Amino acid sequence: MATWVLSECGLRPLPRLIPKPRTGLLSNSNRSSIKLPLGVVNKKIESVGSRDLNQIWFNGAAVSNNNGTRSKDWGLKVSVPLQVASLDGEEEEEKVNGFMKDSEFDPSAPPPFGLADIRAAIPKHCWVKNTWKSMSYVLRDVVIVFGLAATAAALNNWIVWPLYWAAQGTMFWALFVLGHDCGHGSFSNNHKLNSVVGHILHSSILVPYNGWRISHRTHHQNHGHVENDESWHPLPEKIYENLDAATKSLRFTVPFPLLAYPFYLWSRSPGKTGSHYDPNSDLFVPNERKDIITSTSCWTAMVGLLVGLSCTIGPMQVLKLYGVPYWIFVMWLDFVTYLHHHGHEEKLPWYRGKAWSYLRGGLTTIDRDYGWINNIHHDIGTHVIHHLFPQIPHYNLIEATEAAKPVLGKYYREPKKSGPIPFHLVDTLVESLKKDHYVSDTGDILFYQTDPQIAGTSQEKSA
Repeated sequence: MATWVLSECGLRPLPRLIPKPRTGLLSNSNRSSIKLPLGVVNKKIESVGSRDLNQIWFNGAAVSNNNGTRSKDWGLKVSVPLQVASLDGEEEEEKVNGFMKDSEFDPSAPPPFGLADIRAAIPKHCWVKNTWKSMSYVLRDVVIVFGLAATAAALNNWIVWPLYWAAQGTMFWALFVLGHDCGHGSFSNNHKLNSVVGHILHSSILVPYNGWRISHRTHHQNHGHVENDESWHPLPEKIYENLDAATKSLRFTVPFPLLAYPFYLWSRSPGKTGSHYDPNSDLFVPNERKDIITSTSCWTAMVGLLVGLSCTIGPMQVLKLYGVPYWIFVMWLDFVTYLHHHGHEEKLPWYRGKAWSYLRGGLTTIDRDYGWINNIHHDIGTHVIHHLFPQIPHYNLIEATEAAKPVLGKYYREPKKSGPIPFHLVDTLVESLKKDHYVSDTGDILFYQTDPQIAGTSQEKSA
């Protein structure tokens, strides 16, 4: 079986030539502007932004064409803009990353560097995808998953089962992260292999691979945008006020937000319509419908396999071996994805309109330290560089992040160091859910506001 998959995917040596990073397009009026190292002061530093998403090009393929469809090659992967418009900056006095040394840092201010600056700081080898290394992580995780299941079934002890559930649920989450790399194209340069491995890994944990891949691509393209983001974005005040009291309570009371993912797959977030399983959903364009049918069929086959196992070994055994670990995996997914965009002690902005750009939105994401779990879930906590450059393989994210820190300066927020288990992040989650409830319907740079009824205070809604 493995031989057939490799043959079908046409594996061959990976190209090692990495294209030189592109800088922004220069107009006649600013051709004389030259990018200087960030340490040089009293010089003009260009700021790069992206004004119109329809003008952004991803890996040389346009997001959409005149008839509203996407090219098949682009649809299989997500990347970041390689060409963006340049904006003239103003002459600055002695500053560090665009801010006076003694002034208070404003995280919503346009950064004095561009994507090309960050890209240039990352070593070229960090961009190289090693297919065999990626497959070795798959082999490692699959062996652990089956080993845990076999051990728990053999012992069948109620002292062992809770330990098994915690361990196996975490491993399901690790499988998801590898499938997530397939969706980004960072698993390998072979799109067929990415699709085969992604479908196997995600279907095994009841995630519709293509439906998720496409909506997750939308999340990356629009990160930090109030209306256009797809994952854990804030609700505008009008939509929030129209939620019934029960929905508000469930949305912001632990543990219910940690159980949201399957429901999101079926019906998305409040204020949005569509399903990840429906090929006619407005999440997708017409030329993506076959992809959705394929992933939904794989998901259905997995459900059928679980039903068959229930008839063979009994529903209680399937619940213990698969059902409980599945919900632990869901809790991991919601926990991690929420905290990568919420809960920093410093209020971070969200954007809409002309204030939003790909770079500014990506800089609002947050790195997290998960202690012993970092290696298990493939360093997904190195989230800032992943969001800006999702084509970098997970095993190079730590090095890429370290290389980019001097460029990012204060726009990078060091994660709080964790013990072996990241218990400190539970408090971070709870505190965020108490105060991060909605944003204003107006304005282009926004910060979360608090509903005093949810927060348990009698004060008026905070500004």
